[in-house]
Amino acid sequence: MPEHALALLDTSCAIDFPDEMEELAEAAAISTLTIAELAYGIHHDDPLVAAVREARYREVLDQFDPVPYSVRAAHLYGAIAASVRRSGRNPRPRRIDLMLASVAADLGAVLLTRNPADFIGIGDVARVVAV
Repeated sequence: MPEHALALLDTSCAIDFPDEMEELAEAAAISTLTIAELAYGIHHDDPLVAAVREARYREVLDQFDPVPYSVRAAHLYGAIAASVRRSGRNPRPRRIDLMLASVAADLGAVLLTRNPADFIGIGDVARVVAV
């Protein structure tokens, strides 16, 4: 039986889907924020890299119905960014990561990432799981 009902995948996990997904959550979701990051990644100078990224972007859109960014998530983002600043870190370089944490908090989902250091200082508002 999976540990969680719902997992929100950060962009690193949307690119490289976790092998242990079935053990971690009953269902997976992605945010429109992840779609934005994937769309940005398509614009690479190397056309071969761009083609691979475009293919993954399309696969993700085929597999998921992205969760829109809500007003409640935006409100939670303010608290998360303030918590990161209070921990001595600058929240600006990790804005989208922190916004993803706010979506996870809004959904009551665990946030799966391959980059847990991106979420240091967010407090207890969202549960981040490194995969």
